[in-house]
Amino acid sequence: MPRPIKASIDLSALAHNLTIVRQYAPHSRIMAVIKADAYGHGLLHTASALKDVDGFALLELGAAISLRDAGYQQPILLLEGFFSTQELVLFEQYQLSAVIHHSEQVAMLLDSKHQKLDLFIKINTGMNRLGLAPEQFPGTMRQLKENRYAHNITLMTHFACADESSEEESVLRQLRCFELTTKEYNHPRSLANSAAIIRYPNTHADWVRPGIMLYGASPFSDQTASDLNLRPVMTLSSRIIAIHNLKYGDKVGYHGLFQADRPMRIGIVACGYADGYPRHAPTNTPVLVNNQRSRLLGRVSMDMLAVDLTEIENAGLNSPVILWGAGVSVDEVAHRAGTTSYELLCALAPRVDKLCASY
Repeated sequence: MPRPIKASIDLSALAHNLTIVRQYAPHSRIMAVIKADAYGHGLLHTASALKDVDGFALLELGAAISLRDAGYQQPILLLEGFFSTQELVLFEQYQLSAVIHHSEQVAMLLDSKHQKLDLFIKINTGMNRLGLAPEQFPGTMRQLKENRYAHNITLMTHFACADESSEEESVLRQLRCFELTTKEYNHPRSLANSAAIIRYPNTHADWVRPGIMLYGASPFSDQTASDLNLRPVMTLSSRIIAIHNLKYGDKVGYHGLFQADRPMRIGIVACGYADGYPRHAPTNTPVLVNNQRSRLLGRVSMDMLAVDLTEIENAGLNSPVILWGAGVSVDEVAHRAGTTSYELLCALAPRVDKLCASY
């Protein structure tokens, strides 16, 4: 028998969440963000569930080529653009779109012999991660137009704080900077990530770029995915592989971080930090055992963790355990572990089998 841990990917939930994006941004084209192996969900079957989107966005050139080889004809945008003139050959061959975010990329275009590319010109409006400074933008546009290096141009930026309800002014400041910088240019625009799609309809523009909301997690700390009518796509599950009865004072796991305050029954689950479960998840992080809510106990090990079975009388060897997904949200697990759902989903280990399902 194989080790029982698995990640079930609900393709119908992906399709449902795409419908929610459309409800929020009915007049925008949708660029589905499927970077990092579709946030850990698997690139190609995620793309199959999102086949009706207007475009895909990711970082990895090899993954973009895989999408083209699989027959996807939509625009495919590389969010960090290209890194060398050699890569431009592949961008041309596979008709990939590139983000331009620094002057060296423009220089690569000038030095290369290539056909025209679809370009997204990224402007740094305050996040200070990627993007041309506003004062660089007019010169870059002049170079691209004079030398006819672009087939189509889209203007874009990225919000730093759209997920924080207290940071509306930050979003508006970035929006004002973008509008002021681009006001003389009549090109399509792309600004909104998942958080902005939901909270800032004035940012929707021509293209929206949903990421985390497609996978059924919330971009906000003060609203759950369920509040937003999003359905979890990934359910990480395993089974009980050992059971122990504890006496008062018995300790559990490395360093004995949990100590029984009464007679208890615990189960050992085949899941650990080498599978992508957060090592720093503390005691009381929620789990489901036999579809009943329970809790993590003690330190997470590389391959195993302990859960409380004291109040779950019907639990035994091989009882199913849900670590996150249907019934216990990845957002709640992430919050307890002091991290984000983005990190948990993307950190799913390659040794965990992904199984497509439709519940």
